[in-house]
Amino acid sequence: MFFSLSSWELGFLILVVVGGASALGVLAGRYLRENSETYREPIGVLQGALLGVVGLILAFGLSLAVGRYQDRRADVVTDANTIGTAYLRAQTITEPQRTSSLALLRTYNDLAIRVTYEIPGTAAIRATSAQQGQLQRRLWRLAGETLNARPRDSAPRLYLESLNDMIDHQTVRLSGLNNRVPDPVLWLELLGAAVALGLLALYLSVLGKGLVPIVVAAVIVSFLVFVTFDLDRPTRGLIQIPATPLLAEKATMSLPPAAPAPR
Repeated sequence: MFFSLSSWELGFLILVVVGGASALGVLAGRYLRENSETYREPIGVLQGALLGVVGLILAFGLSLAVGRYQDRRADVVTDANTIGTAYLRAQTITEPQRTSSLALLRTYNDLAIRVTYEIPGTAAIRATSAQQGQLQRRLWRLAGETLNARPRDSAPRLYLESLNDMIDHQTVRLSGLNNRVPDPVLWLELLGAAVALGLLALYLSVLGKGLVPIVVAAVIVSFLVFVTFDLDRPTRGLIQIPATPLLAEKATMSLPPAAPAPR
């Protein structure tokens, strides 16, 4: 559910849930203010304990989201490195497979860049990954032809090894994009934060405090929840995974091959 929402829709939802719970707490606190001596202590103990538990839940959810975000960034770097290594080693194989393989690897890198900006689980990213799979089969066929033509040369074997690493890592990268924090954990964070802020607003309202601390607390907690959710949305959120390594690799591929064609 949360992944399908835009950033503005997600932010509005979080603010409504947390802000609504805080508003209910303020109204309930004003209603109970006449008996503040009776309710002050139990409400204070309850909201203090719940705030501590919610703090742990938010920290746990944030650590999960940050970990997945860092893994996805590392996957992009590794993807660019494996494509770059395959491209360099493709320059050492014989013609005509050399020229064909280099052209296919440039197209493959362009598709890897496109994956960075597509939404996981959609038809667009499935089509792009299918195109990558077709290129992988063509590259593998050309590599096999080179190896069969010169089975004793080391260059085709090294190229096959780097090509295999590139193919394997595509699966790792796509799996990382689809690996998100489970919705029950996100619901627990959102509802737990809303209940905790509602009790805090209730307690402060019973004490007759102003609305400023409640509003500040609601905004801070809403922002923290939003960041946790947004980190787990690599192509839909405001905090996205950059394609800088793949773009740098594309710029390198636009230059003439560094290694001359073998004879």
